Amino acid sequence: MKRKPSEPSSRSAVDPFIVMDVMRAAADREHAGERVIHMEVGQPGARAPKVVVAAAHAALADGRIGYTEALGFRPLRQRIARYYAEHHGIDVPMDQIAVTTGSSAGFNLAFLAAFEAGDRIAVTAPGYPAYRNLARALGIEIVEIEVNADTRYALTPELLEKAHREKPLDGVLVASPANPSGTLMTPQALEALIRASEDLGLTFISDEIYHRLVYAGEAETALRFTRDAIILNSFSKYYCMTGWRVGWMVLPPQLVRAVERIAQSFYISAPSISQMAAVAAFEATDELEIIKEGYAANRRLLVDRLPKLGFEELLPVDGAFYVYASVRRFSNDSADFARRLLEEAGVAATPGADFDLARGHGFIRFSFAGTEADMAEAVERMAAWLK
Repeated sequence: MKRKPSEPSSRSAVDPFIVMDVMRAAADREHAGERVIHMEVGQPGARAPKVVVAAAHAALADGRIGYTEALGFRPLRQRIARYYAEHHGIDVPMDQIAVTTGSSAGFNLAFLAAFEAGDRIAVTAPGYPAYRNLARALGIEIVEIEVNADTRYALTPELLEKAHREKPLDGVLVASPANPSGTLMTPQALEALIRASEDLGLTFISDEIYHRLVYAGEAETALRFTRDAIILNSFSKYYCMTGWRVGWMVLPPQLVRAVERIAQSFYISAPSISQMAAVAAFEATDELEIIKEGYAANRRLLVDRLPKLGFEELLPVDGAFYVYASVRRFSNDSADFARRLLEEAGVAATPGADFDLARGHGFIRFSFAGTEADMAEAVERMAAWLK
């Protein structure tokens, strides 16, 4: 049956990104004069590093804010390549790096460049909801593999092979540290999963946007074990540059031109002023590590206090800045629980249905990327509300 003019397409019928809906509801309450503590969105409470802001001011003073090459501002690509040499001891040619409009654009480019419509990509449940929503809009099938406490909420070769036997897969996408669980895969576990994906003939995508936000262990890049993976990273999280909308990809050589061609028409280029400023972000480690110490303090507070408030099950919080907690003691409907928490206690958090369609009704995600004072106040508000 032919659609009427201007009717939404079937590909637009993706699930809402619930965290953004919660953010809007919180903004509505703030607009009405209420004070809301934000624990819903994965956004650092700190400002961008001083050297980044100074670099942006310098770029504005120069006055030349135009397009860059589709693959990105060459000094930034060179600096990213240097980061891999300095931080991981890995040589990454600048020509295999693409700068993107945040990691979100990177996922679009990866899905379009490496997969056909109808291909199947495995992800974990719980997991980041935009994977599922972006893929559906592009005609790609996301296969959610349930992970649980037995594997510390990480995907294993056995689970991947089982899903592939049931119906062949074309790719697998893994985040470490993961959103919302905070699970960090050990280097040995990551390598084993990469080897399993190679044996199955799958394209491996590694979401590394929470690298450097680790509280137990060390995040290892998939580049340590393969040069055929697609690597996604971003300046949003560790570097506190969410609104600047700049991220990057490390690509196998055979995908570079494909990504470049798509980027030329989809985006032309990532914002040039953001790219110029991002070059300086790598020089802000001292400032950023102080911010990370604040996250670590927030993590300790929540891991200690939330179980005492009745949130009895917490997933691993090895990295990132989220606590994914069970609300089953209070409710079997985390969406309703989150709505009441916002309306009655002024604390914004994200219901688990965003991250796990099957089991998310029993969980809620708290972001601890805000200030230490806000996290302490949020705990006190919840304690009073839950009495």
